[in-house]
Amino acid sequence: MITSFIENNVGIADDFLSDDLCQHLKENLLQLNDSKLMKNAGVGNDGKKVVDDLIRNDKIYWLDKAHNNEFENAFFAKIDAFVAHLNRSCFTNIKSYEFHYSLYESGSFYRPHFDQFEDDAKRQFSMISYLNANWELKDGGELKIYQDHNNQTIAPIQGKTVFFKSHDLEHEVLVTNERRMSVTGWLKRG
Repeated sequence: MITSFIENNVGIADDFLSDDLCQHLKENLLQLNDSKLMKNAGVGNDGKKVVDDLIRNDKIYWLDKAHNNEFENAFFAKIDAFVAHLNRSCFTNIKSYEFHYSLYESGSFYRPHFDQFEDDAKRQFSMISYLNANWELKDGGELKIYQDHNNQTIAPIQGKTVFFKSHDLEHEVLVTNERRMSVTGWLKRG
């Protein structure tokens, strides 16, 4: 993932998460959704946060080590190891992170945006790990990343993780035609 990031500003690992872990995380997400615990996602932070279905219309649920969920903890262990390697090899000084489940129902999207807040520069890197088995081109829901001469469209295929600088690359989630699931988050400084 780091090598592809160095080469073109977007790191991609096709098997960052195992199929088994993806399946368990997907089951957690769906159970949370069935229990009405997933909430409409907003944009902005602190007092500036708003829910606007014209910008994004996915649902989220924040992961927390305090939940003591076996599979979320396995995900956190994978992230901890990645952060340690990233700090050691690339001197990134990442101190913390935050992640949430993300569920896009058919017809959902997230318009072009940056992941770093205007008044808070703590988010350094964005990471998205996909939980969608048997995803096909007709299913839509791709991540589109805008770059000067190299726009990328990335299918949300199970196990794949995408990694990029939160403040550098504008991106969007294209309209999905099938239920699209991921664990999405940010590696932070400070």
